[in-house]
Amino acid sequence: MRFESSGREGLRPESLRWSTIRPGFGWVLIVVGVACGFGVGSRIVTDDVQSAEYEVAAQIQSVAAAAAVREVGGELVASYVSGPIERLPARRDPEAFGSVESLTIVTRGEIREGESLGTSLRRQGISPGTVHLIAGEMRKVFDFRRSQPGDSYRLGQDSDGRVLDFRYAQSPEESFYLGWEGTRYVVRKETADLRPQIAKIAGIVDSSFYGAILALGEQSVLATDFARILAWDIDFSRNVHPGDEFSILYERLYRRNDDGEEVYVRPGRILAGRYAGNAGSHTVVHFEDDDGGGGYFRPDGSSVERAFLAAPLEFRRISSRFTSSRRHPILDVTRPHPGIDYAAPLGTPIWAVAEGVVEFKARAGGSGNLIRIRHAGGYTSHYAHLSHFAKHLDVGDPVEQKQIIGYVGSTGLSTGPHVCYRVKKDGRYVDPMAISSPAGSPVERELLADFHAVRDELLADLGPGPLSMADEAL
Repeated sequence: MRFESSGREGLRPESLRWSTIRPGFGWVLIVVGVACGFGVGSRIVTDDVQSAEYEVAAQIQSVAAAAAVREVGGELVASYVSGPIERLPARRDPEAFGSVESLTIVTRGEIREGESLGTSLRRQGISPGTVHLIAGEMRKVFDFRRSQPGDSYRLGQDSDGRVLDFRYAQSPEESFYLGWEGTRYVVRKETADLRPQIAKIAGIVDSSFYGAILALGEQSVLATDFARILAWDIDFSRNVHPGDEFSILYERLYRRNDDGEEVYVRPGRILAGRYAGNAGSHTVVHFEDDDGGGGYFRPDGSSVERAFLAAPLEFRRISSRFTSSRRHPILDVTRPHPGIDYAAPLGTPIWAVAEGVVEFKARAGGSGNLIRIRHAGGYTSHYAHLSHFAKHLDVGDPVEQKQIIGYVGSTGLSTGPHVCYRVKKDGRYVDPMAISSPAGSPVERELLADFHAVRDELLADLGPGPLSMADEAL
């Protein structure tokens, strides 16, 4: 337990010369110090049989030495049995010490499997009345019947057990807040302000690209985002091999929690990247124009994007390829299969492979739920066996490349969740993998000087190959 003077007027910080109180006579020093009028700012961490943690930040007026105290790492730790706040070893004596700020007790927790918020709070000694107040006040913004295992909360109370504030979070970026503002409680939904820090991650593929990213301690979404950027050049489901090397310069997004600590949330934008292996060496940089429009380009300023995506989704495997003769798994007849079957988990988002206009969206016999999109150049793309369509998408609507149009299902003549993806050119089926897709627009000539400056800076931070295992902030 570390005691430091608050430095408030009327207190005597010069009298507090020890940063650590020794056990045995530590509580005596506290009582003597308080009796002399010292204001003590403290942090008490309590260990109990339920592993409930209380943090107390306060101007302590008097302390009852009713707990076992031990020294751990130079700090005093008091052990209590989990119970109501009224049983914590702290009390106020306003007659002796006048008006001093009361202590705040913070209780943190996480919803366990099979628990409600009420049972989780009561497990930590919080009274049913307090649980009822929280649930009643926060009903305006959140229904606790939608609580899920893993949801976290933070409760602040004064020494009399009154609720000062409460925060409930189902994700690192979004939370629901309850706070006392003098005469009433206010509740609101809050979205965390995320602050970016630039970092670099580099490694060598052992078995999979996603596994390599996870092995370096980063979230899989970074692998997903990088794979999407290079989707026109590399099929990450087939063309990744052990020994491939990668390096990614990207933003790591942080938020500040209620205790003022920086907490890592997730990866942000990818600024530059390099992937080298059997599929060749590919380098990309992110560049924005003066209007804020951005994209990914090769070092020479050409766009990595093409008119058609290599695949309409993130898939696990190709279960059937484009062929003139295939035994149908249900009908047991041999006939052409003029498309590619991508197997993926039920509900996986499906993208439009290119910008276009929705021509058809309905149930279509053995194809199940089907969407057909018309594109420039006489092309149409077809997506069959969807579980359901994207909301607010209708026939005649324009769609952008990579816009979600539906979700993987197994409707129609299907043996499992997948999407049958087909492409027609001037009314005739063509192999989607054989399409010669034109490249996207390069960096405009008048912006090349700016692009070169940004490119050189990003590639300098990215660093040269060959690569080795690393994960570092810049």
